[in-house]
Amino acid sequence: MPLAYQKVLAEKASPSEQELEITVIFTSVDDTLRALRTAGSVAHDLNAFITLVVPQIVPFPLPLTSPPVLLEFNERRFRVIAANSPVKTTVRIYLCRDRSEMLNSELQPSSIVVIGGKRRWWPSTERRMARKLRRAGHHVILAEA
Repeated sequence: MPLAYQKVLAEKASPSEQELEITVIFTSVDDTLRALRTAGSVAHDLNAFITLVVPQIVPFPLPLTSPPVLLEFNERRFRVIAANSPVKTTVRIYLCRDRSEMLNSELQPSSIVVIGGKRRWWPSTERRMARKLRRAGHHVILAEA
């Protein structure tokens, strides 16, 4: 069971209002803010909306419904991020065991995905995630510093 909980925060747009969705995957605060800026400029040009996907990993000793970080803390934090976005933004928080499995089950086919990361000479976690998503048929933009 990869997914125990899904919480939608700050929903400002519905897919019926706009056709194109750009998904930003949370990696770290700074990298995600960079990815949101990149996605915001793309979304503005294409009249699209942004969905911020936040996979919150729950380690195996804990029950899947009891994350190590309080869910209310994350909800407040991401509600502020979404409210400050100039583009219509939806935040989805998922409690899961495996990020890749959750993304495979939740992303629509051929999704546009933006991932923030740092530029390194070795394959970073973000680059590996981008490579997996590209292999799955998604269009990935890697916003690196």
